[in-house]
Amino acid sequence: MDQLPISADSHITEPPDCYRGHIEAAYRERAPHVVRDPKYGDIYVVEGMKQTIPMGLVAAAGVEPSSIRIGGARFEDLHRGGWDPAARLVDQDKDGVGAEIIYPTVGMVLCNHPDQDYKKACFDAYNRWLQQYTAHAPDRLIGIGQTGIRTIKEGIADLERIKAMGFKGVMMPGNPGELDYDNPSYDALWEAAVALDIPLSWHILTSSSDSINQHRGPKINGFLSIIRGCQDIMGMLIFSGVFARHPKLKVVCVEADAGWAPHFMYRMDHAYKRHRYWMKGQELPRLPSEYFRDNISLTFQDDYVAFTLADMLAPQQLMWANDFPHSDSTWPWSKDVIAEQTAHLDAGQRQRILHDNVAALYKLAA
Repeated sequence: MDQLPISADSHITEPPDCYRGHIEAAYRERAPHVVRDPKYGDIYVVEGMKQTIPMGLVAAAGVEPSSIRIGGARFEDLHRGGWDPAARLVDQDKDGVGAEIIYPTVGMVLCNHPDQDYKKACFDAYNRWLQQYTAHAPDRLIGIGQTGIRTIKEGIADLERIKAMGFKGVMMPGNPGELDYDNPSYDALWEAAVALDIPLSWHILTSSSDSINQHRGPKINGFLSIIRGCQDIMGMLIFSGVFARHPKLKVVCVEADAGWAPHFMYRMDHAYKRHRYWMKGQELPRLPSEYFRDNISLTFQDDYVAFTLADMLAPQQLMWANDFPHSDSTWPWSKDVIAEQTAHLDAGQRQRILHDNVAALYKLAA
């Protein structure tokens, strides 16, 4: 490759002062914060949510599988690069990565907070903190701002503010505060995203249906279901005609893998051609798979099937990621994983999937 890989999906480990140190005064005492639990170690507590965020699990990159534990970790023992930008560059060098697109961790859980006002305050605080973090090396730490879409009008203002703060994309909540994304009222927001030339991302575990605990049988079966929320959103956008009305809108399906996409597109076309009349599907000028190819990018980390089926997707769609510092990360073995899973690809394909596609989508310097 001519350039080092760019991770299209990496994460922050929000430090204890991320929210309380940057949130508006009215929410400071209620802001998400870290406490030391005698059983689970350091955990993030979020008022109004039963689920806590154990720091050890979300910063388990590089830990051998048999040693991964939900609790017991202390914040000071975690990967320092999760909150220290100077240390993060060292982590990138160790993994052979030239830059990362940065998403939140606690912010993923906050997407499902029932209090829209609280969520808005937390996301604004996170954006302020992230702006400081990425300023250390803006060419290597590429921030994605968060919005809760409390209302459509406010969501548009958020997009404008996030763009002005220097972020390259916007992370959307799985469930917005007003209506749902298939409602035509959202056309104004899609138009704003196109005018601002800013991609919109939907990450796993940010929808109300995304819980890893919703499963049948052994708990590990729940791991297989967490991509469904993103699949549902992509299908909703396509079948409701969002891309037909806004052909320049670019969205990213984040950390939901990608090997499923060719069959998903085939199945969408089958449903449209065979069942749209009795299921009251909207008439589209093109097949659903064509919108999927033209408007949706997909990030993945350890997904050999995605590399194998790359020719069944559009050249610009696939974007590799290392998911650092989460437990599903390929760090610090990314170079080995890439070498093994891309051996069958030609140099041009590797270059696109590992670097060029994400650089083009976010308009990064070469």
